[in-house]
Amino acid sequence: MTFTKSEQSDLLDCLLRLGDLLLDAGAEISRAEDTLSRMGAAYGAMRTDVFVITSMISMTMEFPNCEAVTETRRIRSDGQPDFYRLEKLNHLSRSCCAAPLPLQELHEALDGIAAGKKPFSAKLIGSVLAAGAFAVFFGGTVPDALVSAVFAVAICLLQERLSRTDVKPVGENLIISLLIGLGVGIVTALVGSLHMDMILIGDIMLLIPGLAMTNAVRNMLVGNTISGVVRLAESLMWAAALAGGIMVALTIVNYLH
Repeated sequence: MTFTKSEQSDLLDCLLRLGDLLLDAGAEISRAEDTLSRMGAAYGAMRTDVFVITSMISMTMEFPNCEAVTETRRIRSDGQPDFYRLEKLNHLSRSCCAAPLPLQELHEALDGIAAGKKPFSAKLIGSVLAAGAFAVFFGGTVPDALVSAVFAVAICLLQERLSRTDVKPVGENLIISLLIGLGVGIVTALVGSLHMDMILIGDIMLLIPGLAMTNAVRNMLVGNTISGVVRLAESLMWAAALAGGIMVALTIVNYLH
């Protein structure tokens, strides 16, 4: 596959955008680097050098005419997991490695994935089931599970609303945990048979950055130390904000009670 100089730059721009979308969907650093390297080879590059960290992608492609193109892109994603888009990106990359798409079609495919979002109904149903199940799993009663599921709906609505603002994950976790903690505290104060700790456990499990922490540790174990340390620090800050919001909420509820 032969490209003009302009097409080579266009291809590199497409691949960098693919890498940006992968990181935005919560992909590991090694996955992003491997995907971009394979895509470069599939599109005819003799050599593809990729360097990825959580905040930057640098990529150089060398083509048979001995010309090399290099570009660096700043990544401003929070890396919130989105398996819906991640699955589509993985499918696109595998399809292109088997039979490379024309650049225009690749552009259109990336546009479609970037514009697509996981259906809110699927997220809502999953959150309700998860919150209720965790509440029961940790020793709560059926009423505890039902209340936890109701507050899971509130969490989804708050996340959807805050995602349209400039609030970062740390602030988002702090706000949501504070409001949910206050809500659960008030409800359990009014209904004495409910167990506040079990309800909160079910809802907190929806907010804990478990996947981000796992990916951070995995990045460090496979040698991507910088990205792993940065992501782990971010995850710990998210968890601290979550704990802080719940702590403040419980303090207020206990004071009022």
